[in-house]
Amino acid sequence: MEVILLERIEKLGQMGDVVSVKPGFARNFLLPQKKAVTATNENKEHFESRRAQLEANNLELKSEAEKVGKKLDGQKVTMVRQAGDAGQLYGSVSARDIATGVSEAGFSVDRHQIKLENPIKAVGLHPVQVALHPEVSVAVVVNVARSEEEASIQDRTGEAIVSGDEDSGAVEELVEELDAEEVNMPDQDEASKQEAAAATTADSDEASDETTGDASEDDSVEEAGEEEE
Repeated sequence: MEVILLERIEKLGQMGDVVSVKPGFARNFLLPQKKAVTATNENKEHFESRRAQLEANNLELKSEAEKVGKKLDGQKVTMVRQAGDAGQLYGSVSARDIATGVSEAGFSVDRHQIKLENPIKAVGLHPVQVALHPEVSVAVVVNVARSEEEASIQDRTGEAIVSGDEDSGAVEELVEELDAEEVNMPDQDEASKQEAAAATTADSDEASDETTGDASEDDSVEEAGEEEE
């Protein structure tokens, strides 16, 4: 079945291309989504008469998508799910779930824009593509964890928390060390005071050394005078 594409379709063609597709794909996806029209002579003439307007509208939508993409690219979406010790979820995270999470973060998307080949079925950090426009896609990171606390740890370490993993203890120790460093790290005012105190101590030690040196020289002169007598 031949259709005229009304927008760019990945791995199929650009706007205005006449392509041959399976009837089911056309009837169930392209035509209902208004991404294409049947390639009749009448539709071809109608498309050509509106080509300039359609291309102008496409450029405007693409520009808007690029602006949104700059803000959305790299955003992290947390999904709390029940999972076993090995990290396997007792359910899954679907494209609809991710779309809801992205929308709650302030970006308007639907599940059809989430490019997820298979549902996510394990804890961890999962990069997922979001199509904002046929020519604009960005990546978000879906952080799947058993709790908000575990999600925070995964975000900081970049590793999935799996209870049965031999490295899980090392991950926890690393997080504890990072927390301790943040707690013990002096703020700017305290650091300045410590630096000033260190400088004062150094000056005091230097002055003490000079005094000790002068005293030693005086003793040496006195001993030399006694020997001459």
